Amino acid sequence: MFATASLWIPFTVVAAAGQVARNAMQRQLTGPLGTWGATNIRFLFGFPFAVLFFAAVLIFTGDAMPSPTVAFWPWLLLGALCQIVATGLMLVAMNDRSFVVTTAYLKTEAIQTAIFGFIFLGDHLTTLRVAAIVIATVGVVITALRVGGDKAFADWHPTVIGLVSAAAFALSANGYRGAIITIEGVSFVTAATYTLMFGLFVQTLILTAYLLARAPDVLKGILRLWQPSLLAGFMGAFASQFWFLAFALTAAANVRTLALIEVLFAQGVAYYSFKQPLSPRELFGIALIVIGVGLLVAF
Repeated sequence: MFATASLWIPFTVVAAAGQVARNAMQRQLTGPLGTWGATNIRFLFGFPFAVLFFAAVLIFTGDAMPSPTVAFWPWLLLGALCQIVATGLMLVAMNDRSFVVTTAYLKTEAIQTAIFGFIFLGDHLTTLRVAAIVIATVGVVITALRVGGDKAFADWHPTVIGLVSAAAFALSANGYRGAIITIEGVSFVTAATYTLMFGLFVQTLILTAYLLARAPDVLKGILRLWQPSLLAGFMGAFASQFWFLAFALTAAANVRTLALIEVLFAQGVAYYSFKQPLSPRELFGIALIVIGVGLLVAF
């Protein structure tokens, strides 16, 4: 049995699995809706489910409606806006000739999350957990790189895109955690779900307004494809619910490091479904991820 303080571990694993499923659904909608249209689905169709989640949490916990302090809103805006910025930079990376290198730099998110969490939230990490974060991150970078695929590792363009995008994701994670821990007088489940609901509301408002002004036809397309969009929105809200529950219980750096198991999921699918063999370099990288995640969970 898990103690409450350790529940962030299964919460993160469930969130990572849900995110993989959500990403698969979003990919199928990218063709007809475009990248930003498919991205907005996770917010626009996820928000109603977040409202339902929050109503259910209030009923089952018996908590009253939270009364967040003034500090809640800046943290919430930091989390919501940085997530949009980070996503936009990732979209730029997708069209960059150095995409593989940019992706490798993106994997520094866990380290940057630890740094920002220590600076802004005072999150304390033991020496062993810092070592675990570094080991797992190095393992992911080694696994992500492709020998002979791109020699421009020192090129400033992929470096800047990757590091800034990772920084935005790191700030977003800490922003959401900062918002959650400012809410007092209710259970951690209520605080996390309340933050999720308003975070999705802000993101829905911003992206929908952007599409309305710049690409109204995309919004019409989203409404036409409401059935698959509804399922993708549900999976997005489901995954986010568990991310936020994990953020409520431990430092965001711990959550984002354990989330690197997504790489293991992806490698497993590639190996068993597509019969793609693993190179010695990839096996070494996977071994480092396993060691890093094992240290993180154990200590």
